[in-house]
Amino acid sequence: MSMVPPQRQKSLRRLMDRLGLPDDHGIRWDLLDLALTHPSISPDKNYEQLEFIGDAVVRLAASEVLYAEYPDEPVGEFAAIRSILVSDRTLAEFAHRYNLKKYLAYHGHYHGAGEISLLADAFEAMLGALFLTTNDLSLVHPWLDEHLRHKAAEIKQDPARENYKDALQTWSQGEYQKLPTYQVTENPEFRHEEERFLAEVKLGDTLLGKGVGRSKKAAEQAAARMAFEAIAPLENFSPQP
Repeated sequence: MSMVPPQRQKSLRRLMDRLGLPDDHGIRWDLLDLALTHPSISPDKNYEQLEFIGDAVVRLAASEVLYAEYPDEPVGEFAAIRSILVSDRTLAEFAHRYNLKKYLAYHGHYHGAGEISLLADAFEAMLGALFLTTNDLSLVHPWLDEHLRHKAAEIKQDPARENYKDALQTWSQGEYQKLPTYQVTENPEFRHEEERFLAEVKLGDTLLGKGVGRSKKAAEQAAARMAFEAIAPLENFSPQP
């Protein structure tokens, strides 16, 4: 077991306080320090192995929450909701709530999709470290379950299930027997990588939505989301051929 410098341990203690975990839980500070060390700091001593364990931990925690909250749901529904609960975007949201980036040792600059991946990986690694401290989920359930329950309820209320392209396509086929089309170009006015591409989605010649994204796929999803969220006011609209 390696020693953690006092200042680093003090910083990590503040993070545990944010999670609501008191001093008497016997936190493995060496593991937590490793969990919050990016490979850019050390190619050998970093969070990658703990991230691997944390990936299994968050899946188990999410599965237990779903089983407890929705015992009558079919397995397929469990799998669909869990896939979003354990996605990089959701885990990065959770990490943001605890300002995890502040405690993460790393070199470089991360924005947009890069930051999402960075935070999700570190969040999973932290879960791995907490699991290995006790070899169970006793340091995970008290603070993570509420986030999972809230997010699961949010997902169940979202008819698009965060895949707006599929949802928009299902709607357009059902209502008009047409498929939406996308046009993606480089955004000449982009200032950040997450705005690099500009997408438009149309039904026939009717523009339904626009969106920007770091990748063409992300821009299309953003455009589809704008269109899908406007569907209610468009119930009486007829697309131009």
